[in-house]
Amino acid sequence: MNTPNPALVTERAARRLPRLALLLFCAAYLLPGLFGRDPWKNADLTAFGYMVNIAQGHTPWLSPMVGGLPADAALLPYWLGAIFIKLSGGLIAPELAARIPFAMLLGLSFLLTWYSTYHLARTDAAQPVPFAFGGEASPVDYARAIADGALLALIASLGLLQLGHETTPELGQLASVALFLYALSASPFRPWQSRIAMLVALPALAASGAPSIAMWLAAAGAVSCWRSSYAPARQFVWWVIAAAIAAALVATALGAWGWRLDRYFDATDVFSVVRLLAWFMWPAWPLALWTLWRWRAHLLHRHIAVPLGCALVSLMACIAMGGSDRALMLVLPPLAVLAAFALPTLHRGTAAAIDWFSVFFFSAWALAIWVVYLSVYTGIPAKPAANVMRLAPGFVPSFSVLALVLAGLATLAWLWLVQWRTGRHRHPLWKSMVLPASGVALCWLLLMTLGLPLFDYARSYRPLITRVSQYVPRDACIAAPGMNRAQLAALEYFGDYRVDGLAKAITTRCEFLLLTETVKRRAPVDPGWQLVAREQRPSDKEEVIAIYRREGGAFPKP
Repeated sequence: MNTPNPALVTERAARRLPRLALLLFCAAYLLPGLFGRDPWKNADLTAFGYMVNIAQGHTPWLSPMVGGLPADAALLPYWLGAIFIKLSGGLIAPELAARIPFAMLLGLSFLLTWYSTYHLARTDAAQPVPFAFGGEASPVDYARAIADGALLALIASLGLLQLGHETTPELGQLASVALFLYALSASPFRPWQSRIAMLVALPALAASGAPSIAMWLAAAGAVSCWRSSYAPARQFVWWVIAAAIAAALVATALGAWGWRLDRYFDATDVFSVVRLLAWFMWPAWPLALWTLWRWRAHLLHRHIAVPLGCALVSLMACIAMGGSDRALMLVLPPLAVLAAFALPTLHRGTAAAIDWFSVFFFSAWALAIWVVYLSVYTGIPAKPAANVMRLAPGFVPSFSVLALVLAGLATLAWLWLVQWRTGRHRHPLWKSMVLPASGVALCWLLLMTLGLPLFDYARSYRPLITRVSQYVPRDACIAAPGMNRAQLAALEYFGDYRVDGLAKAITTRCEFLLLTETVKRRAPVDPGWQLVAREQRPSDKEEVIAIYRREGGAFPKP
């Protein structure tokens, strides 16, 4: 028998996830990585360099620089980090102060994704089929269960793990896209909230460095509103247009317009992009495709059309930029919404396959992290510790009781969840997303507790700057032509050096010159400079920093 839609949901299946459990999921994902680490190479450290320079008054707010190199047009996230650094008043480390608002942006993205799904699931076309003798889910309970599934799908997305915990403009873009998605979703039900959200979302997206994506999102949103069967949604198209105009004005004022397109040269590039898409959006993308198939007769209804339009814009931006993972991150909130509407249509065998894959995959990763940890701190087994010392020479393990306790509790919670999910708890709609989301949160928490000292040592530029400081005194002037922005930011922040990334060796008045080389390629240097040393990051076997000092104290003529 044909039904109006494929969702057949009982009252028991629409049970919502307990709020305490949901909050613990979010906390286990958001908090690890917030404390006790340096900014990591490359984008994380680069963005932090602009923020700390603004906060410390070393560079103007409207034209921030690192080593004399100007920032891109993503000024709003830099301002946000700088404001929190100034508000901290030196009571906490600048890197932690800058990280706090970005953790809040990620949490806001979670919240907005939940409410977007909730409002879309409340629409008539998204509601499950009523049963002849009752017992179907109520509209509110069904919407809450679907929204819980969307949030778990977002947490489970592999691509969000590292990028979601950095202090980069892309977190501002992610929150802006989630706010745009919420504005479209809530427009028939929350008129004033959705209007304010729309007027903030697109200008904020433009001020975060993505004005072109903002324009394309506005076009997709206007089409979905224009075709809507809800009168408030059709009227909302004017607010979308107004927000697009505001975003264009903001982008023009900040000089944010620009194309970052990239070409594909051979099949290898195409294969790399396909591989990125496959793992980055896992496990949401197969569920989203299943949604499109099962709801194929409803593609023009709001609960499918709104997230699909947002997802396609971000996906096309990623492909046009040569497979940019940072552009691809913007597809995750709408993709999680699409994935959630697959949950009421999944067969029992498919749900079981997701569960068993999650159990084996994440348990294997958790076990590997524990084995390496025990090897490094106890010497048993010996081979993992030897591999660590080979890959990160000079690493000195530092034991933390708190980290061990948190990791132990998280592992016990995972074992309990596995036992719970493989038991008789088969009814809630969100059940298939519990193990993928909790597995991702578990592995991230283990990495940021047991593995944080090693991970930080491998990803930070601090060990390299410590080596450089053996030859270059603090507060010295360094000419660093050709160095990337992350290296310049590391020299300024970790070394307290005065760095000029634009000066040429032949014209600079700095006493020291730093050049980037590789193991096989030496950088040419002008006469008048004497090689002092060549240093590397301990975990990087290719990148070499050549340190030169001016011969005889002779400076170029002005």
